[in-house]
Amino acid sequence: MKRPCFKLELPFPTPLAGVDEAGCAPLAGPVVAAAVILDRDRFPRGIDDSKKLPLEAREAIYGRLVKVAVIGVGICSNEEIDQINIYWARMLAMTRAVEALAGALGQDPAWVLVDGNATPRWQRPSKAIVAGDAKCRSIAAASIVAKVTRDRIMADHALTWPGYGWERNRGYPTPEHLRGIASLGITPLHRRTFSKVREHCPPVQSELILHA
Repeated sequence: MKRPCFKLELPFPTPLAGVDEAGCAPLAGPVVAAAVILDRDRFPRGIDDSKKLPLEAREAIYGRLVKVAVIGVGICSNEEIDQINIYWARMLAMTRAVEALAGALGQDPAWVLVDGNATPRWQRPSKAIVAGDAKCRSIAAASIVAKVTRDRIMADHALTWPGYGWERNRGYPTPEHLRGIASLGITPLHRRTFSKVREHCPPVQSELILHA
């Protein structure tokens, strides 16, 4: 099966960053985005869309990426997701990732390629590529960094909030997670605006103000 390559990236100026996110569909936890600049002469072999890689391969490639690539990570919390909705939370996480990358690089990237059909509302030269994580090596690398970072966050949260299976399902709406919500209730990490969580939220108690 054909893996992502640099072909789509070659027409653009460098340094070029690939950007992707992880965690839009889960019921709990943050959205995590990553921005990655690869050295085209020195990069890990086996880079692919993170969804196509088993956990062990993702972790191994991530371990090599942090040694040879310039990386920025952006996180948008579940509270922010509830405030601005998941679409804009995704855009905010990607913006933060590129800002973190620029800080690590010491300058803005010359161009940014973003997975999806839209880029954040920024002034940076950029292009959205649908299914970019399956076509573009830099975006695929970003998908790995975002996925591994978020998976580790949710595994850590599972130690504080056991019973939901986050160490396995990472907060996605699996039967295990839904059973946990039904039996244990919701946690501060749950996205209250998501329908499968909202139906378990306690009703808001209105306060009656009595006037003398």
